[in-house]
Amino acid sequence: MAKVTVDGIEIEVPNGATVLQACEAAGKEIPRFCYHERLSVAGNCRMCLVEVEKAPKPVASCAYPVADGMKVFTDSAMVRNARRNVMEFLLINHPLDCPICDQGGECDLQDQATAYGGQGGRYREQKRAVKDKYMGPLVKTIMTRCIQCTRCIRFATEVAGVPELGATGRGEDMQIGTYVEKALSTELSGNLIDICPVGALTSRPYAFVARPWELRKTDSIDVLDAVGAAIRIDTRGPEVVRILPRTNEDVNEEWMADRGRFSFDGLKRKRLDRPWIRVDGKLRPASWEEAFAAIADRFQGLKPERVGAVAGDLVDAESAFALRELMAGLGSANLDCRQDGAAIDASRRDFYLFNSGIAGIDEADALLIIGSNPRQEAPVLNARIRKRWASGALKVGYVGPQGLNLTYKAQHLGEGPAALAALQAGEGFAEVLKGASKPMIILGRAAIARADGAAVLAAAWALAESVGALTPEWHGFNLLHLFGGQVGALDAGFLPGPGGKDLPAMLSGGMDALWLLGADGFDPALIPAGTFVVYQGHHGDRAASRADVILPGAAYPEKEGTYVNTEGRAQRGRLALHPPGEAREDWRIVRAAGAALGVPLAFDTLDALRARLVAANPVFGMIDGRVAGGCLDTTGPAAGGAPLGHDNFTLPVTDYWQADAISRASETMAECSRIYNDASPKLAAE
Repeated sequence: MAKVTVDGIEIEVPNGATVLQACEAAGKEIPRFCYHERLSVAGNCRMCLVEVEKAPKPVASCAYPVADGMKVFTDSAMVRNARRNVMEFLLINHPLDCPICDQGGECDLQDQATAYGGQGGRYREQKRAVKDKYMGPLVKTIMTRCIQCTRCIRFATEVAGVPELGATGRGEDMQIGTYVEKALSTELSGNLIDICPVGALTSRPYAFVARPWELRKTDSIDVLDAVGAAIRIDTRGPEVVRILPRTNEDVNEEWMADRGRFSFDGLKRKRLDRPWIRVDGKLRPASWEEAFAAIADRFQGLKPERVGAVAGDLVDAESAFALRELMAGLGSANLDCRQDGAAIDASRRDFYLFNSGIAGIDEADALLIIGSNPRQEAPVLNARIRKRWASGALKVGYVGPQGLNLTYKAQHLGEGPAALAALQAGEGFAEVLKGASKPMIILGRAAIARADGAAVLAAAWALAESVGALTPEWHGFNLLHLFGGQVGALDAGFLPGPGGKDLPAMLSGGMDALWLLGADGFDPALIPAGTFVVYQGHHGDRAASRADVILPGAAYPEKEGTYVNTEGRAQRGRLALHPPGEAREDWRIVRAAGAALGVPLAFDTLDALRARLVAANPVFGMIDGRVAGGCLDTTGPAAGGAPLGHDNFTLPVTDYWQADAISRASETMAECSRIYNDASPKLAAE
């Protein structure tokens, strides 16, 4: 540790720390543009200049290492003059378009010009103008505003793992862009907007929509993938206008995936805003009373074993638990939340969790990925894997389709279950896993959503045990889920009870009535023709067309709800705006349906429902926490009846941009799908 004095305050900082970090540890604010704590040091904006005793001139604190006994001054006359001069240079070519800039009110350049700049500029010559660059349908560029901090270049290369941005020219002729103009091929491009300190990179869907002080801001959780990124939902009036990430070091750091960020326009399209009932083969609008009366009429006299329910992938835990209680009141044990048919063994929670934790990736030194593409299934988690790999401390192997671009170097070990047998025999990459102190295995959900899924799950667990990934100190077995409601439904017990049927059994016949709670993840054509279908959801998606009664529910920003991410962390989504029309929160709909069906449910308020939920499973009471630790019982899941097959693993996400009901309703995501799923290169269309 080095002792450093900052403005008379003596502190100790680790050897190798920078002067900027020492100043922040002392509570001193240092202005900066190019420096970002999660990116490499560039040292090219010079805004962070400070005075160091015995140094002949101001030093760039972001790139200057501390030394024992160093004395630093952050507010001397020399520092103030240097910062004013730097700011004057930065503003020489910057346009005076703050009134029309979408960064206005949130701009680092505005803030720092006010705090550290002088009274005005002396530059009277012609300002430079730079042609705007095309970076795709999500990021809008106004490159005349660029101050050449290179944050975007470093993010694309270091975090996203897509080195497509670079600089050409030098001095004031330097320009940021791609070598050939095309859409950035990363699922994390929206983060470029966040890290840009000026208005050079802004959100294309948000362009000229609102000012930040007009917005109502609500903290919530992204449920469009299973990472559970902390987000902030900005609304104006009755609609969401943008979604931004919040910092959560244990989950998403400060990044967010593009689908969760930009699909919000899908919240106002294809919405179900009133009940519908099918009369003479055609759907017609109805009142809530008519809808519940139709359900009660059709459910009357049905045998409990001929009634079933399916929960969707974006459902909050309260709604899933409420529907489970309703089915229990009807006497039915036919429940399932695994629309993809995943052979999940729910007898123990660590059989279906990402047990190492997302932050545990930072400790792993060997990783095996089985039947998964984390880049599209969980882009933020994939960026964390890349960060660990880039540090040189992680070796990666994967079993799955050949030619996968994971943004980091990974050894391809095979395409099917045969590779697992070879690894269990101690061949090849198994030696790397055995030699690691904290080996990690990530099993994709699609790898167990097949006929031999139970055998694949058991084989992956056995492999984890054989390479030393299951110890009292470390749990290296991880199942990567796809959507934010999947783990919560499992924890809520939305699975077949004793003698109950799973989804394939329900679809094979024998069901007189089927209740679909946001269940759009399977082909509704598989539902037998004579089955009475109640669809409860927020979008007129796949299953709504098959419904006999449609009950309009609320999407995730429109209700209070608990979601559990892939690592088992329970988090709360908050109400940012009210659902449209006559739509209601899902648990309220289930409660009202119970009254219509003559099934008394023991909750009338959300608090009462949550109390029952916590009583059923205490993990729902650990908000923002998770049960962590090693593996004390290495007994594996049941292998099932079918042995390991020979078919190659396939990936579950065929179109990242339209993987859920909300994004399928989004025009922005539809445009992304057209651009990124086209094999030909996309040049500037503007």
